[in-house]
Formats: sequence, structure tokens, C-alpha cells
Amino acid sequence: MKNFLINKTPIKDLMQGEIISKKDERGYFERVFCIDEFKEHFNLNKNISQINRSLSKIKGTIRGCHFQLYPYAETKIVSCCNGSIFDVGIDLRKDSETYLKYFSQILTPENKKFLVIPEGFAHGFQALKKDTEIFYFVTEKFSPEHDNGINPFDPAVNINWPLPCSIISEKDNKRKFIEDIKFKGI
Repeated sequence: MKNFLINKTPIKDLMQGEIISKKDERGYFERVFCIDEFKEHFNLNKNISQINRSLSKIKGTIRGCHFQLYPYAETKIVSCCNGSIFDVGIDLRKDSETYLKYFSQILTPENKKFLVIPEGFAHGFQALKKDTEIFYFVTEKFSPEHDNGINPFDPAVNINWPLPCSIISEKDNKRKFIEDIKFKGI
């Protein structure tokens, strides 16, 4: 029995999935993660190292766009458990045909969609409702020495955020633009 619908995106290796509910008169059952299915469908080469949860209290909050450098590069499996997010994966692989291109998807508890953002990609999102909560599975532990990101307003990527930004961390807001740091990809 399948637990997930799997969809490719226009960006190679960045995948979108949807949880399949098994419903009956009692309610429903959903599997939100299955190592065998994820390894088969999403090229998950590492096991999950962490499961994180994030709450954005204010509609319009932007978080990101984050990634970790090798050898702590990570795959993230992102879903929304309350509210709604505009979720973004940005291809930072220097030899990729879609370098600096992004894919976005609205994730909600109702649509049961999730993104699988592989190594070599940055991840960011915007809360579309107040008190929006996400959870995401990560294949690497957090490493402050390998933590990195790009400015979410970088014109080289030109993300079309759906709402004006209401709040952003100082760290994310102060990130330099790709052109200014002569970023060449990872």
C-alpha cells in the first residue's frame, strides 16, 4: 500500500510529495515518513539525523534561505502542520542546469504536501498565516561552522515572495547578495 504520491519538479532532484490518508469511520491514519519509501523515491542517501519544528507567530515572516556546506550538507523534508507556508528550494549546485533557479510550493496541513530539498540546495519559507508551524526532517546535525545561506531578497534568484516581509532575522537580512560575495555555487 502506497503512503505517498510522488511528483517531480522542474528542478532535478528537488521532489514534491503528498501524504496519502487512509480513512474510515474512526478518522484517518497517515504515515509521515518511511525510510524505505524515501530512499527509493527521493534518493535519500543518509538517515534522518534530526527532526525540527519551527513556529512563525507573524504572517509574512521569512526564514531562510539556509544550507550547510559539505561535509555537513543536508537533505530536508519539509511539511506544514499548522497554518500555511510558501516553501522554497533553490538550486545552488554549480554544475546544474538549474543553478540559482528555485521551486516553490504552498504547504498546508490540508493539502498534505511536502518538499524534499536535497543536498546542494538552499531552503527558505514565508509564513502565509499567523502562528504557522512547520516540521522538517534533516539528514545532518546542525554544524555552526558549516552553516550558510543566501539573502532571501537576492536579485540573482529573484524569489517572488507572495506577501510583504513582516519580520526576518537580523542574520538573514544581513546576508550579502551572491554577486557581492562572488558566490560560485556548491
